[in-house]
Amino acid sequence: MDIPVVIFKDEGSVYGVNVPDIKGVHSWGDTVEEALKNVKEAITSHIETLLELGEAVEISQSKIGDLQNDPQHAGGIWALVALDLDKLDTKPERINISLPRFVVGKIDRYAASRHETRSGLLARAVLQLIDTESKAPERS
Repeated sequence: MDIPVVIFKDEGSVYGVNVPDIKGVHSWGDTVEEALKNVKEAITSHIETLLELGEAVEISQSKIGDLQNDPQHAGGIWALVALDLDKLDTKPERINISLPRFVVGKIDRYAASRHETRSGLLARAVLQLIDTESKAPERS
């Protein structure tokens, strides 16, 4: 998962990094590279802590273009931080679902073409659907 981050630098200061899609996560560094490395560690630590506490991990998946319209991000430098969620909670939980065989076949072919597992593809698809629908206006 790619997480958008915005980097700010005031003259005479370090590079500050905010993570708009994960509330409360920010970091800094003396260089842009160090700031990006540090914010990745901050994101990982934040998520690990939430998982250990049994709390929900809320990560939006905004597009940088949408975030740029927010005045609080004006003048920032945008970047994407790659985050492998599989490495954050390695304890798999087995579930049992039933799908038509032709659907399973399509899932497996698509997953294989993208070098993913069936489980990884389904998890990514569901998280994207949840994020998309949570941002959509409510239907009456």
